[in-house]
Amino acid sequence: MAAMVKRIFTTLWHLIVVAWRALIVLFVLLFLAIVFFAIKGPPAPQVGDNVALVWAPQGSVVEHSEFEPGVLLRRFMEEKPQQTPLRDLLVALRRGASDSRITLAVLQLDELQQAGMAQLQELGGAIRDFRASGKKVIAYAQSYTQLQYYLAALADKVYLDPLGAVLLQGFGVYQHYFRDALDELGVKVHVFRVGQYKAAVEPFMRNDMSPQARRENLIWLHTLWDVYKSDVAHSRGLPPSAIDRYIDNLPVELAAHDGDTAALARSAGLVDKLVTPAELRAELASIVGEDLQTGGFRQINNPDYLQASGGLQADDQPGKVGLITMEGPIADGESRPGIVGGDTIAQQIRDARRDHGIAALILRVNSPGGSATASEVVRREVAATRQAGKPVVVSMSAVAASGGYWAAMNANQIWAQASTLTGSIGIFGLLPNVQTTLEKLGIHPDGVGTHALTGALRADRPLSPEGARLVQLVIEQGYQRFIHRVAQARGMSVEAVDRIAQGRVWSGRDAKRLGLVDHLGGLGQAAEAAAALAGLPKNRFMLVPIPTTQSLRERVLQRFVALAQRLDAKPWPISDWLVWLIPLPDETLPLAWLQDPKAAYAYCPCWPDLGGIR
Repeated sequence: MAAMVKRIFTTLWHLIVVAWRALIVLFVLLFLAIVFFAIKGPPAPQVGDNVALVWAPQGSVVEHSEFEPGVLLRRFMEEKPQQTPLRDLLVALRRGASDSRITLAVLQLDELQQAGMAQLQELGGAIRDFRASGKKVIAYAQSYTQLQYYLAALADKVYLDPLGAVLLQGFGVYQHYFRDALDELGVKVHVFRVGQYKAAVEPFMRNDMSPQARRENLIWLHTLWDVYKSDVAHSRGLPPSAIDRYIDNLPVELAAHDGDTAALARSAGLVDKLVTPAELRAELASIVGEDLQTGGFRQINNPDYLQASGGLQADDQPGKVGLITMEGPIADGESRPGIVGGDTIAQQIRDARRDHGIAALILRVNSPGGSATASEVVRREVAATRQAGKPVVVSMSAVAASGGYWAAMNANQIWAQASTLTGSIGIFGLLPNVQTTLEKLGIHPDGVGTHALTGALRADRPLSPEGARLVQLVIEQGYQRFIHRVAQARGMSVEAVDRIAQGRVWSGRDAKRLGLVDHLGGLGQAAEAAAALAGLPKNRFMLVPIPTTQSLRERVLQRFVALAQRLDAKPWPISDWLVWLIPLPDETLPLAWLQDPKAAYAYCPCWPDLGGIR
């Protein structure tokens, strides 16, 4: 009996070993297959003659995509892309304008969720350039949010579903205030700031927006709104006041149209025609021909068109201008999804400086700031690159304020859109204290130290007057360093900088008037300026992203995800296995950038609500 049991267990053990070895072999084969297909890639899509370029931004418009493996995989698992790189959209339109195979562009804007006003202006410029080539642009959506409509209004024709609407509501800025909640939890936040307009700390001090912050926010909000309604009204052949009247009279006018939002939009001149998707397909098929396989019209979408026309680097130009992107709050250390790491950006700038094939450098900034120390790390590398004789030009996107401006100030030139939010030259410190919270839980910290300042900045001990004075001196010195460096970089007096600093936010239009930026324009114009500073022939240079260091795993997964998306294989069962192999990161936590070693921050809470989808 014992021998039989032993044989049974021995047999089972051998089966387990064989199964385990087979599983290992399968995983190895799977990995090799992924590597093979990622390296080989699928055939590039082809562009037929007489086709429509379907230009369809997805999710949020970003300056660049994250390449962290878990982030890529998470996006791959989504039903719809969460982000569309700005440069992809710009290149597709501008390349299509000169491509004889592209007959017209169709803007499909339903899936566009978020974009900054300055980004919308850049995209609008590309739409205008496409139209200037003599080709038509048609926009369509089932309904238009405010930011979607900005782009639609720039088309030759704006179409809307008969059941749709155009929702215009103006711009605003809203945030949560925590004073009562912090008091209830027993958390005391010690705030140190310099700059009478530095409102970033107000949520920790108040339950509402201060009158001063309310007044100053309205100034730059009205500037952005003026840009929006002027561009829309000009494109639609309307007076700018018509946009304000549409919003102010919306309830009355909607009642007069029996609640029919689409009919109201048409009568107000916001759209040209109400059509169903089937009617739109038939109209477009009459222009470019019918796709016999799908029954729709002959078309190619913007990602496939970029791939078919050689990607972002299709043109073999003799000169190269490097591109480095700072997008998101600035923190110390390495970059991670949603956070700009000062050390990572500094290394990219050093790499570009040492690369003899890079003639000039563009620093694209879309950041409200963050750690003052990390911002200074980036600024030093910008200054060193300029001193080495390699031009650095900053191109500001939607927001380049506070620490974002700190990092940019020493460039040869600074470019911004009229609607860019910048300035916010100020600094603050935050030291939370949870002593009362711990006491509510019956926890009582105690101990001894060799000096009066020992443990003075601990979160579980009361902040002494000496400790508070210490932090305030650091913040004041940081502000003085900030304005002195701005004065030196911009050729201004310290007193002049101080008058326009104090944490105040400025639009790009006002910042140019005040001397904080040099020129108004987008990424393309900034790149041309950088090339000219480097002595490159006009229109004879290539914009080349400066990469961060990627591991083999990151490179393979990046290629694999791109392959799977081009094959339209989602959801692909293999992705379920990859979830086991590759750790997915947690979502970026709010205030994850609060890690400056001196607790000194140059940050601007100036992300306006443009009426997108959240």
